[in-house]
Amino acid sequence: MALYLAWSEPSSFTCKSQLCGGAHNFVGRPIAGYAEPRCLLTRPAAEALHRVQTAALAQGRSLKVYDCYRPQRAVDDFVAWAKRPGEQQMKGEFYPAEPKDRLFADGYVGAPTAHSRGSTVDLTLVPVPTPDQPGYAPGQPLVACTAPAGRRFADNSVDMGTGYDCFDPRAHTADARITGTARDNRQLLKRLMTAQGFENYPREWWHYRYLDEPYPKTYFDFPVARSSLR
Repeated sequence: MALYLAWSEPSSFTCKSQLCGGAHNFVGRPIAGYAEPRCLLTRPAAEALHRVQTAALAQGRSLKVYDCYRPQRAVDDFVAWAKRPGEQQMKGEFYPAEPKDRLFADGYVGAPTAHSRGSTVDLTLVPVPTPDQPGYAPGQPLVACTAPAGRRFADNSVDMGTGYDCFDPRAHTADARITGTARDNRQLLKRLMTAQGFENYPREWWHYRYLDEPYPKTYFDFPVARSSLR
């Protein structure tokens, strides 16, 4: 498989992500397979994402990626976590109203996932110039991802109506309760991405798959690291 580096600078990422190798994600610990904070994609997807970035900059915005290629071992880690009902330390932020045992059935976590094919990306928009990224201290009080932008974890992105990896109907791209600026921001991201051949997953405003992906039936399992590049 030919994978290419789409982003690697730490400023391109938020630590509310598997990519950072930290604990600020819905599991509450580092995820297997993320050896380095890098966004790896197939060449067609990476080139299309570059075109999206160019178009976003022309509108005073920049892309920020949360997750790109995801190794199968990371998916297996999610599946194992889902089978341990006692591990819910991050529920208050990431799935405050969703029972943990419904996360797979309701489509918020998938196995297998298109991420493992290398042409799917989770991302958002940030202002230009981009504000500093607030840090996350393990153990700090959690705030529901559905809370207003001024209350939930501030990850320097534009307001999308919910946080990233928010397992709640409000995170559905076209949820009618999301109005005003947040709705406009979701629609802008969708226009930018679809114009370059990406398709949105309707349950997650941040999730886009490159339609003309080169490996539509293959799920890979090498680590997220520069050494995996070809």
